[in-house]
Amino acid sequence: MADQNVPPRRPRDDRGWDGRQHPLDGYRDLDHAGRYGPAAGYGGPAGYPGAVTTLPAHGSQWVGPDGFGRQGHAPAPGGGLPNLDDDDEPGRRTGRRRALAALGGAAVVAGGAALAMNPQVRGLFRDDPVAGDATGTVVTDGTAARPSGQQPSTVRTYTEQNESYMGSRAGAALKRNSPTGGRLFDGPAAAAAATPVTVKTVLATDPVRHLASRATFGATGKVLADIKRLGIDGWLRRQLDPEKIAPTKAELKLAELPTLKLTPQQLRDQRDQLNERGAQPEREMIDATIARQIWSDRQLYEVMVDFWNDFLHVAAEFDGGEVYRNSFDRDVVRAHALGSYPEMLIAANRHPALLLYLNQVDSRKDAVNENLARENLELYSVGVDGGYTEKDVRQAAMLQTGRGVADGKYVFHPERHYVGKVKILGFSHPNSSNDPKVADRVIDQYLTYLALHPSTARYVARSLATRFVSDTPSKSLVDRLAKTYAANKGLIKPVLMTLFSSSEFWAAVGQKVRRPMEYLVATYRTLGVRPEASPGFQGDNRRTPYAQGLRQIQDKMRELGQYPMGKPTPDGYADVYVAWTSAGTMVDGWNEAGELLGGRRKQFTYPAPEKLVARPPATAGAYVDELAGRLVHQKLSAKEKALVLGVAGVPATAKVDATFNRAVAAVARTILASPQHHLR
Repeated sequence: MADQNVPPRRPRDDRGWDGRQHPLDGYRDLDHAGRYGPAAGYGGPAGYPGAVTTLPAHGSQWVGPDGFGRQGHAPAPGGGLPNLDDDDEPGRRTGRRRALAALGGAAVVAGGAALAMNPQVRGLFRDDPVAGDATGTVVTDGTAARPSGQQPSTVRTYTEQNESYMGSRAGAALKRNSPTGGRLFDGPAAAAAATPVTVKTVLATDPVRHLASRATFGATGKVLADIKRLGIDGWLRRQLDPEKIAPTKAELKLAELPTLKLTPQQLRDQRDQLNERGAQPEREMIDATIARQIWSDRQLYEVMVDFWNDFLHVAAEFDGGEVYRNSFDRDVVRAHALGSYPEMLIAANRHPALLLYLNQVDSRKDAVNENLARENLELYSVGVDGGYTEKDVRQAAMLQTGRGVADGKYVFHPERHYVGKVKILGFSHPNSSNDPKVADRVIDQYLTYLALHPSTARYVARSLATRFVSDTPSKSLVDRLAKTYAANKGLIKPVLMTLFSSSEFWAAVGQKVRRPMEYLVATYRTLGVRPEASPGFQGDNRRTPYAQGLRQIQDKMRELGQYPMGKPTPDGYADVYVAWTSAGTMVDGWNEAGELLGGRRKQFTYPAPEKLVARPPATAGAYVDELAGRLVHQKLSAKEKALVLGVAGVPATAKVDATFNRAVAAVARTILASPQHHLR
């Protein structure tokens, strides 16, 4: 379960790398060490996968986030093949993810002695594989929270993350204001032209502004002009082909982050030199992501990168992230963000970052760790409502044994791979070989099956609809997106085109609230902050002004509670408003807007508040209209305008100069605190 599956984390600062470099390449050498321990690089507190726990002498145990099962677990009756049935057996509940099973008839008792080993079991400890059958029906496990044989969602001990928040009173209120029904048009522009906005909202119903708010990290004058110039269809086609969009100056300046393009091997080899320069690879990756969100012209691509970083989430900061997470961002998420999700899921499951993050490097046929197998089902494919059971999790975990990391690269260890029949959801395979090429191919076939499963199509569709359309997307839209996903075998661009060609998207003006990170990025974008340092500012000997400034933005996002790839658990950040309703966070965001208006972060260049409007009108009311158009790209209502004028203490007809009689910063900050800037 995602909320329990938290890899241990170390405190971070700017002093450099303080983590061990995985002397055993992330794999706990159980044959020689006989225990999980700090030497492997994890060393977490009791209950984490890295807690020091003695292994039994023989046989198999199931390993989850709480470590090995309790000693003294009752043995399976008699010999025979592994027992992974779903028939609940009283007295065998040992806590979620602590299922203790006997593989091949090895009866595990207190102290770890093996009372019986049949020929199949002896095959686990020699070179020649002996096939088992993980679909047997003798013994089972289970907990009160997750009874065996039931789908997790039917127990309702927890729900999919966004859904769990939407079950609140605030969620119910949002549902009442969501548009219902919808239809598919020939293209986005046709859908925009034909779709009326019927829900209550303070946002302007201009489709150009709506598209800019949803398909980017914040509308700017340039984005709005580009959409009008290219047309809605033309702009979207351009955004869906990001390779043809030239990098901006800010993206070129990312060369000032020394670790960004280094491979895991280079990061390992250059650790000492990078340490002396104060470089932290996982934090520089976050810095670069923030820079791209603010300044890249490939905005839809960056929105999708952020989407996948929440959907197929690997935290930036875990023990190993300093070496591998940068590569995961580049070679998995960014490589497939607008491509094929089946290919992304396969690439992720072969990447050291995910294998380390969810402890797959620890999983072997005689000590099966289920973490990655569970999250592949629960979070990365079919979802908690997708129809899998605990039996499916255990068989998937057995199938995936053998995958690991050596010398900083993905490897397959044939001697650690379980051989024998498996059946997971509707996927079945004899799994009769531990030959690396054959076994790897079987695992990839299973992952492809998961990625193309109808439940995955619905889960991806609902997640995309929640990100782009509404916290409460309609069933008609989710079904339509899922159908496109299935018809195109998991390709993402057709799904996005279906979304933008659906009336539900264009009818949902004002139905999304910016999360803290999105609010901050949108503020930088709408103010027109530039990546060059203010005149006279000097950096330090370790980082350039640009690198320093990006780190300050990251630190501010940490204070607000959201930053790219920042959640430690593998479920990623929630994408619905009710998960972020914090008055303190909102005020902190407003304060940061005040800092930017004052130009206090000298690592960047800011327009002076009095120059936000090119030709400031002479009266206060007209000035507020122009300033609102510049910052939130629409006029305010009469009531809102009066409130803004009240901050300056002047009536609409009062004469003002370019500085709004020295109140322009306060007036601009008030507009940036308005619902028009918080909604997207």
